[in-house]
Amino acid sequence: MNENKQGQVSVIIPARNEEANIARSVRSLAGQQGVKEILVVDDQSDDQTGEVLEGLKTEIAGLRTLRIESLPEGWLGKTYAVATAAREAGGNWLLFTDADTEHLPGSLAALLERAGRERADLLSVSPGQRTPTWWERSIIPLVYVNLARLYRFEEVSDPGSPTAAANGQYLLIRRDTYQRVGGHEAVRTQILEDVELARRVKATGGRLVFLSGAAWVRTRMYRTFGEMWRGWTKNLYLLHGKSLARMFQTFAVLWLLDLLPLLAFLALCFWFVVGRGSAATALVAVACLSGTVRRQLKYRQALRGLGFDPRLASYWLPGAALLSLLVLNSAVAHRLTGRVEWKGRAYSTKEKG
Repeated sequence: MNENKQGQVSVIIPARNEEANIARSVRSLAGQQGVKEILVVDDQSDDQTGEVLEGLKTEIAGLRTLRIESLPEGWLGKTYAVATAAREAGGNWLLFTDADTEHLPGSLAALLERAGRERADLLSVSPGQRTPTWWERSIIPLVYVNLARLYRFEEVSDPGSPTAAANGQYLLIRRDTYQRVGGHEAVRTQILEDVELARRVKATGGRLVFLSGAAWVRTRMYRTFGEMWRGWTKNLYLLHGKSLARMFQTFAVLWLLDLLPLLAFLALCFWFVVGRGSAATALVAVACLSGTVRRQLKYRQALRGLGFDPRLASYWLPGAALLSLLVLNSAVAHRLTGRVEWKGRAYSTKEKG
């Protein structure tokens, strides 16, 4: 089978109040080799998303739109939207992507070829991230560096490893594999539906390929600080495998290795200013500063490996402080409050049954 055969991929995009993003995403897909159709699901949008899509239909022949008017009981909004479109799709491959994701020229052909060469049943990439504001530059790269430790690309792609992951911003899956594992209906109550789908594929013997995707896809995940706060509050606890121990480990690393050495250095400098310093104090201060410099250099290297501009390492310390608060907030929301919010909907995080 020629994996690059023209017209074999059905692209599926859920869109809820995405008037600012949807045109860029759809246009970036329309010119990709291998696209059979683009199905956009308007998930009860109350902005101009529907109107933008109607306008796009006049220029993009393969664009189809579906509108969801209500959400059935037992489903989350995104899982119902993509499952609805998947039932209508006719491609040999399904590409699930987000309305805020831009696909660079030639990306689909390149990733289809990669999937075929590695006999992948599911291929996913972690997109490059656009970060125009200081808080995005602080949080987004640091989150992805930490996620790359939790879900190492080589481990996810190793058939012998139980580690499974995927990024719903770019999830390319064979249609027969999708149907075999039950599709999104099987993960309809899962907030982190992309990772759960990948786990099902790997658990049933399917091959995963997980890659850093800055060369092919890019996105701006959040446009406001509030969106970012709600988004990572929703996801971080789940991305840590619902493990308080793993959450505490992340929190401890952020404080003990990232924040406290610099705070200690500043405190010791103040001690010298007020005339209370000693040779031992100076040695400790130098050690703290040296540790801070080493951590920043290591962070720069990790950023470069994920396709981020290494200069974003200058935002590392405010990022560490914010991420530590987000880790705590996510744990509280999932374990104590039992409620998270996203796109105007509230979801219960309490385990059923």
